[in-house]
Amino acid sequence: MKGRVHSFETMGSIDGPGLRYVIFFQGCNMKCLYCHNRDTWSINDGTKYTIEDVTSKIDSLKGFYRSGDGGITASGGEPLLQSDFVLELFKSVHDFGLTTALDTSGHVELTDSVKRVLSNTDYLLLDVKSLDENIHKSLVGVNRALVSIFFNYISNLDCKIWLRYVYVPTYTDRAQDLIKLVDFINIHKNIERIDILPYHDLGKGKWEAMGYKYPLENLQLPNKDKVKKFKSYIKESTSVIVK
Repeated sequence: MKGRVHSFETMGSIDGPGLRYVIFFQGCNMKCLYCHNRDTWSINDGTKYTIEDVTSKIDSLKGFYRSGDGGITASGGEPLLQSDFVLELFKSVHDFGLTTALDTSGHVELTDSVKRVLSNTDYLLLDVKSLDENIHKSLVGVNRALVSIFFNYISNLDCKIWLRYVYVPTYTDRAQDLIKLVDFINIHKNIERIDILPYHDLGKGKWEAMGYKYPLENLQLPNKDKVKKFKSYIKESTSVIVK
């Protein structure tokens, strides 16, 4: 079995608890207007690796990851497009005594393979693009049908959930967006943290280098005070950690 990988990060500190070995899988089925990894979209690109190729890289460094609940994170792209590979990788990593984290948008079919990956996931890093159907479609190019099914399924999981929400001016920063987000958090009792990520345009160079026009080139960056108020409301209205 081989998986297509875009790149690796050996000492990740923001993709789950502790130090983490982050695998950025190739291929994505969303088309986020602000994507800073535009080069991960094509499922046919990247480099092919076997499970043994990847675990050998992790094995030599596992001593660094064992403290602080560290381990590996499958990111992307969308790692669940290669769920069979991720499943075997997670099983192997658990044998090392490390934790597993999955960074996903949830825009996938809930196959048996995907469910088995989730049952072997310690930390689910869930990317919430938008909870509004129209905004979701315009922002990432797909509707929320699969995402909604996925979000409902995770309510019954044992893993810890960290939300990731990109604060995009005029798209995801409205009062109604904030209310929907708070309601979502309060419904899903296994959410322990949310990261509010202010929109940035650092991926613009990748788009242009690949010959594409950056879709949000005229969008202003978020106002820091407004982001702070957005976070404060979540802190006051939920019991989760807000970062």
